Amino acid sequence: MKAERLVALLFTLQRRRSATAAELAGELGVSERTMHRDLAALREAGVPLWTEQGRHGGFRLVDGWRSGLDGLTAREAVALFALGVPDALAGLGLDTAGSAARAKVAAGMPAELREHAALVAGRFHLDAPGWFGSADEPPALAAVAQAVWSQRRVSVTYRRRDKVASRELEPLGLVLKAGVWYLVARVIPDDALRTYRVSRVLEVQSSDVPFDRPPDFDLARWWRSSSATFEQVARPLRVRARLDRTAVRELRRVFGGEHLADTVVSLATPAADGWAEAELALEDDEIGLGQLVALSPGVEVLEPASLRAALAAIGAQLAARNG
Repeated sequence: MKAERLVALLFTLQRRRSATAAELAGELGVSERTMHRDLAALREAGVPLWTEQGRHGGFRLVDGWRSGLDGLTAREAVALFALGVPDALAGLGLDTAGSAARAKVAAGMPAELREHAALVAGRFHLDAPGWFGSADEPPALAAVAQAVWSQRRVSVTYRRRDKVASRELEPLGLVLKAGVWYLVARVIPDDALRTYRVSRVLEVQSSDVPFDRPPDFDLARWWRSSSATFEQVARPLRVRARLDRTAVRELRRVFGGEHLADTVVSLATPAADGWAEAELALEDDEIGLGQLVALSPGVEVLEPASLRAALAAIGAQLAARNG
């Protein structure tokens, strides 16, 4: 993209005291004619660029002038500017900081690059929650986030199914998954790592007791590992079935888009009759049966036999009532 090339040219000029159009073109992988057009575009954008004559002359920036984009690639600058200020930042109390960062990046951009970033922002938008759920707005999020920032122990009271429990925690990080906030924390005194849904936290009491983060703890890596383990425990029922084209299209509606990758273990290419064999990971017989009924009549359960028989019985009851 031309906008990215202009930023790359800015960085090259900042790094080199002086360079000819041929040298710049060679470094950036464009023709010399294109380089002359890019240099003219920088001048038109207000970049103080001038030409030194003579044997060792070339193009250079006015001494002391810098773009303000040091360390950012063109793609990074455009991405940061185009991201806007997500609701997630507001929930963590970082909305003002996000706006300030965008303003600083925008101030260092040539006009053409700012226009390109605005173009990207106008065509792409991130909406994290699933279709049939709304984003969490947990009242305790700000207090939990502050504990994460300050690295202080907290005492929390939270809902645990049908009862209320209390724990002393060392909050290690927050994760936003499909619009839902989760706290990853170390439980005191047993040192076990646990995940808590922040919307279930009823009360947070901060303390002045600091703690040291485990030196080898990586939040993203731990989340990936624990999520995989949770899915294996939460979806122990494996179902082998055949699905027609309609049932395949309905998978997202029945199982939810954010859970689809965890539910559909495998899906074969449709056979000549349009039916495809699939392996599904479901929670239990009762919930699984209801989900498979929602896919009917385009589903045939192959295994387990007990679930196949239960689905057939429901089909017979429907036929009797509606025949």
